[in-house]
Amino acid sequence: MVNNGTECAVDRIIRATEREIPGIGRLLVQVNDVHAAVRPDLFCKGGRKYADEQLESILQDSGTPVFVALDKEGGVLGYIFCAFERRTYGEGEIVTLYIDDLCVDERARGSHVGSALLQYAEDFARSAGCYNVTLNVWEGNDAARRFYEDRGLMKQKTGLEKIL
Repeated sequence: MVNNGTECAVDRIIRATEREIPGIGRLLVQVNDVHAAVRPDLFCKGGRKYADEQLESILQDSGTPVFVALDKEGGVLGYIFCAFERRTYGEGEIVTLYIDDLCVDERARGSHVGSALLQYAEDFARSAGCYNVTLNVWEGNDAARRFYEDRGLMKQKTGLEKIL
């Protein structure tokens, strides 16, 4: 059991396979609905970011690791989508593990699943030689921002937009 010193619903975290696609798909709808509440101009309630065929392709790509937290029965409690990014700053290159998406099943929220997934991704990034872990949070998603800040992530840059 993964617990990081506190009670946690996670039995294990694994690299996602095609077997987890139905559970990931269910959570993609949940996270989309969170985004739709904050940005209804960009997200439609009930939608999802990836179709099953796209998920199959993502899961097969070594540059886009996806990890899932599973309960004792093998049910998907949460996922974290990641992508390796390479950037040049000055004369050096750094490798970043970008967290594209993290979602915990609404029934498991508050049971440290998100913390376990984030810690797993950080450990994975460290072992892969990454310099840092980055992510974006939509303005208005205050709960997500607090979650990440409480786990040591800090503002790196600010993105601005003007809707036309």
